[in-house]
Amino acid sequence: MDRRLLLEDDLTRSAVVANSAMNRGRQLAGVNSYTRELGFNPLDQVRSAAGRGRHGGWLYLCCGTGRALLQAARSMRGERVALVGVDLVDYFDPIDDVDLPVKLVCASVTSWVPARRFDLITCVHGLHYIGDKLAVLTRAASWLTDDGLLVADLDLTSIRLPDGRPAGRALAGALRQAGFRYDARRRRITSEGRREVSLPYDYLGADDKAGPNYTNQPAVHSYYQPR
Repeated sequence: MDRRLLLEDDLTRSAVVANSAMNRGRQLAGVNSYTRELGFNPLDQVRSAAGRGRHGGWLYLCCGTGRALLQAARSMRGERVALVGVDLVDYFDPIDDVDLPVKLVCASVTSWVPARRFDLITCVHGLHYIGDKLAVLTRAASWLTDDGLLVADLDLTSIRLPDGRPAGRALAGALRQAGFRYDARRRRITSEGRREVSLPYDYLGADDKAGPNYTNQPAVHSYYQPR
C-alpha cells in the first residue's frame, strides 16, 4: 500500500474532515431540509416516542451548525424531548434560549459517548468524513431505544480493503447479517431497534486524499482488514 493512512488524531486535523460546506445551511423542513433528505420529518419519530410516555430523543451525528436541531427545539419547547447534536467543528448556530431542549457538542463522533438512548439517530452525509465508519455505525446501533431508528448516508465504495479495492458485496452481506438495511440507489443505511453489533473488519486508517465522492465534495476512504 503506497498511500499514507491517517489514524483518528491526525484525521481530525484534516481540512477535508473539517468540512465547512456539507450540511451547514440545511433546515429542518422545506426545500433544502432534512425532512426532504430523509423522506420523513424527524419530529414525527421523536414525538411518537414521547406519545408513548417516554422522554423522546433525537441524536444527530455530524450535525453541522445544528440549525435543524435548534428549529426542532423551538417547535418542541415544553415537550418531553432531548435533542443532541455532535460535530467535530464548533461552528454551531447560537442557542438563544437556555430553556430549549437542545444540546450541541463539539467532539469526534468516533470517541464521544452519549448519556442516554435515542429514538432517532441520524448522520446525513457525515460518514463521508469519518475514518472508522463501521465503528460509528455499530456504536450508534447500540445507542438506540428498543424501537429506535438509525439513518445514515453511506457510500460503500469509500470502504476499502488493504489493496485499495472496495469491500463490496462481502461488506454489504456482513452489514445485512448484522441487521442493517442498505439502499444502494440512495446510498442509505438504516437499522431499527437497539442491538450490539460486531462486524468482521479491523480498521487500518483513512485516506483524506481520496477526492470528491458522489456529493462532489472531497471525502475520506476508510481501509479495513477482513478477519
